[in-house]
Formats: sequence, structure tokens, C-alpha cells
Amino acid sequence: MTTWCQMLERQPADTAERENFIVRLETIVGRDFVLSDEVSTRRYRTGFRFGTGRALAVVRPGTLVEQWQVLKACMESDRIVITQAANTGLTGGSTPDGDDYDREIVIVSTLRMNIIQPIDEGRQVICLPGATLDQLEKTLAPMGREPHSVIGSSCIGASVFGGVCNNSGGSLIKRGPAYTEMALYARMNEAGELELVNHLGVRLGDDPDTVLERLQRGDYRESDIDKSDAAASDPDYHRHVRDIDADTPARFNADPRRLHEAAGSAGRLMVFALRLDTFEQEKNPKVFYIGTNDPSELTDLRRKILSDFETLPIAGEYMHRDAYDIAKHYGKDTFLTIQTLGTHRLPALWDRKNRIDDVCNRLRFLPDYVTDRVLQRLGRLFPDHLPRRMNDYRDRFEHHLLLKVGEENIARTRALLDQHFATREGEYFECSTEEGKKAFLHRFAAAGAAGRYRIIHSDEVEDIVALDVALKRNERDWLEVLPDDVDAPMIHKLYYGHFFCHVMHQDYIVRKGTDCLALEHRMWELLDARGAEYPAEHNVGHLYHAKPALRAFYQQLDPCNCFNPGIGQTSKQRHWGERETTETVSPS
Repeated sequence: MTTWCQMLERQPADTAERENFIVRLETIVGRDFVLSDEVSTRRYRTGFRFGTGRALAVVRPGTLVEQWQVLKACMESDRIVITQAANTGLTGGSTPDGDDYDREIVIVSTLRMNIIQPIDEGRQVICLPGATLDQLEKTLAPMGREPHSVIGSSCIGASVFGGVCNNSGGSLIKRGPAYTEMALYARMNEAGELELVNHLGVRLGDDPDTVLERLQRGDYRESDIDKSDAAASDPDYHRHVRDIDADTPARFNADPRRLHEAAGSAGRLMVFALRLDTFEQEKNPKVFYIGTNDPSELTDLRRKILSDFETLPIAGEYMHRDAYDIAKHYGKDTFLTIQTLGTHRLPALWDRKNRIDDVCNRLRFLPDYVTDRVLQRLGRLFPDHLPRRMNDYRDRFEHHLLLKVGEENIARTRALLDQHFATREGEYFECSTEEGKKAFLHRFAAAGAAGRYRIIHSDEVEDIVALDVALKRNERDWLEVLPDDVDAPMIHKLYYGHFFCHVMHQDYIVRKGTDCLALEHRMWELLDARGAEYPAEHNVGHLYHAKPALRAFYQQLDPCNCFNPGIGQTSKQRHWGERETTETVSPS
């Protein structure tokens, strides 16, 4: 029997066939939810920070059955499928990349299916493809529970699926990368046959349409839910991160320990549902703000706390003084917007910002990035938004650590810091509730501040080289010292990250006229020599080469290479054939 992957030789689709295919998609989901012109599809085809390419259509199904039928239509017509949720990734992993694919691309946007179903009294949840981290956090709060991640990308509408499918880490020390072994997904198997795989641990029947329709409605009883031994979160990370003498990183995207079906799949499957653990809310947390001019002082604190504390801290976020400064001046509007409006309004505001930019970009008399320039000017009209004690520490100390602990660790942490700084250089203060919120919000604002700096100073800046790096757990010299030839072309080096997990975000603002691609490759060599892994939590996307183990995982999931081909700079051709990209493109 001829399989779908073998049905068509490489032939350009004629206009009539394309039109018939678009009509078929419209019949499935409705005309309003199929986009096919260049303008309306642009924001789906363009990454949050990197990546763009062509797509025949963007389809926005409203039900899981519609999503399944769209997938079948694409496979039957030998088209590539890229499944996309919030499109907030930083390495272009949820958008097309260029135009050198051997088949046409259909982007399936899943945001309309934002259903969350708590089970087992909220100790677990089943999430459908459009569910966001912010939505999940708010769903669980009345139950006294929390999701895997409660800070960071959730503020800009990142999806639950994006975290799991990319093994994203988050900032919380105890929980490790987003992970589950319990998923409902579709794949093209080795025989070229489309199959729906139910490893969700919920009995829903055998026919795909029935399974998907029942799940969407929540049409299952408690007796239909298996008490499976399969993991719905990383069960070992709290022990793994404590191994401070290990010669390997604690977590990174391509860690073979946490590549399993949907987890780490990076779009190589079409995932319909995930079952995830939730966590008890931390009660009465306290933030300690630590400053020092000697990074070894923070090293000693990290090792002491991970080794000796019976209960791990909630979070430990590092910021260098330079990152503090850039975030203060170029992340101010982000800080004020979240502080004033809350995180739940951010996705809608971001969407509106993108729509305005789409219109302005077509008006040649306007500069690029109009909204960013306006927001930067508006931010200057407001008074200083950071607490006085934080600004005082900025003036006195180069290195800042934000340490958040639960109430069971407050006295122990206070005693440790008193003892530690009694004879060493550095100080700390205990934040008020407001100061603690502002400290972590300022740390979050640092993530986008380099991009804003580049826009405002485009006449000076060539680009940003942005790396997220997983350092070895036993690394003591965690703050890099760059050779002169690497350091010379950099205007600013911004260091911030998840200190206890040894995951560092390193944004380099590079001087005009620099070959950023060559500079980034040189920095990769330095990281390789240190035994670091990268990317740590933003995944390979179209920027990084997938290492052999990750490539093998992708090939196992998607032997026909019809789901998001090209990720990790692998082949874009059907059945993994022909040439592969050999050159990395620097973000633009």
C-alpha cells in the first residue's frame, strides 16, 4: 500500500491544487480561521526574536478534532506542518526558516484551544495545546497549587506545551526542566502512516475522533484515569542539582535524561494534550538581597546551601551590575507595565504591539520598531521605579543575588548570611514584600533589555549575541573572563541567570562592523573548553546544531521528517535526505 509520505514526488503544487487545499482547510475550521496572504500570516511566520520564512497557510483550529483533521489533510497532500502556540521562543523554533524546504509549509496555531482540566484535586492537570503558563498559574491558585514555572516567560504568554516540548528550565530550583512522560500526540511512523498515540493515562476509546472529542469535553470519569508510574515532572532534579561536585551541568535542553516523546520534541510530533504535576504553593516566602564585589563569595554560598539545607530555596537569581543598569534604563516600560497591569494583560498588549508594528513597517517614512521607540521615551517620563536599597547596592556592589526561600528556611538563611558576611566582603538585606516583588520583576526585565538597547542605538550596535549556557555543577569560576580579541568588539556584556542551577544568560551587545557569526563561533569554542552545554533552556531552534543524541531523538520521533524539519540545522528534506545546513545564522 502506498503511504502518504510516498504519494507525491517533488512537484510544484499548481494554483488550482493550492486553492482546493485552502478550501479544504476552510471547510474543516471555517474561513475566518485560515490565513493565506503575506500580511495576515507575517506574525505567525516571524519569530519573537529570530527566524522567518514562507508558509502556504496559517490554520487556527478550535477543537482537537479539527486539529487532527487539518493534520490529516496536510499529510495526505505531502505538506510540512509546524505546530505553533505562543511563538515566544528566542531561537526561531516555531517558525519557518528561509525558503529552502522541499515542500510547502502549513503553520497550525493552537491558541484557541486553551483548556486546562485539573485532576486529582489539582495535584495534576491535563492541558490542551493553547494553555498558557499565566492561565495555568491562575487556574491553580485557588487550589493552593502552582505550575512548574511561575516567573519569566509566563509574563509574555508562553505556552505550557512550549515549555515541555523544549525542556525549558524556569527559575525554580526544586523543579528542574519542564517534563512529562504522559502525553497524547500524533506522529508519522516508520511505515509512513499517521497514528494517534495515547500515553496520557486516561482511557478515552480507540478511534482518534472519539478520543479527541471526549478529551476536549472532559468526558471521562476518575475511574478512567490511570494512577500511572510514568513521570509527570522531573522526579530527580532536586537531588541532581545538589550534586555540586559533578563535572556536568544540572540541566540543559538536549540532556538525554529528559528526552521522552513529547518532552524535548521541539515540534517533531503534533501534541494534543499533556498531563503534568502541580506543586504546593510556597507559603510566606522571604527574599534576601545579597551584594558583593567578589564572585567567589556567591560560589561559597551556593555550595553551602545546596549541600546543607534540608529544603532547597525557591529561587536564586543572579544579576551583574551591567545587566542591572541596562535593565533599569531599557526595561523600565516592561517593569512598569507588568507592575501596573499584571501579567495576564501582557499577551494581548504584545499582540497589539505586533499589529501596530506590522502597519508601521509598511509606511516607509517611519523608522523601524516604532512602538519600541515610543515606549522607551514614555518610560523616561516616570520617576525611578527601583527601591532605594537596591540602587544603593548597585552603587556599592558589582554582583547581586536574589535569594527567595520558603518560611521553613528563613531563620536558617538569615543565620548563614550573618555568619558568612561577618568575616567576608559583602552584605545583604531582607526585602519587604514590595521590594522582593520589584527585585524579581527587575531581573525579569533584564531578559529583553538588550534587544531594546540595540533598537535605540542601532547606529552603534551591529547585533546581539545571546547565549544561554549550562555550566558544570562543580564550576567555581562561573563568571567568564574573555580573551582580548573576543572582548574588544563588545559594547556591553550582560550576565544574569538561575544561579543555583548554574544556568547563565549571557547577552553581548556587539559594536557596529563586527562579524557576529564569527564572534559567536569563537565563543562556542570557549564554552566547549569549559565543559558547558548550550543552549540551556531556549532550545536549538534554527540557531544551533543539534548534537548527535538530539538529532537521533528527532529522527526517531519523525522518521518521515514532516514535522518542523530543519530544527537543529538538520535536513529540511523529506525522509531526512539531501543536504543539511552547515552554517549557523546569527540572530537579527
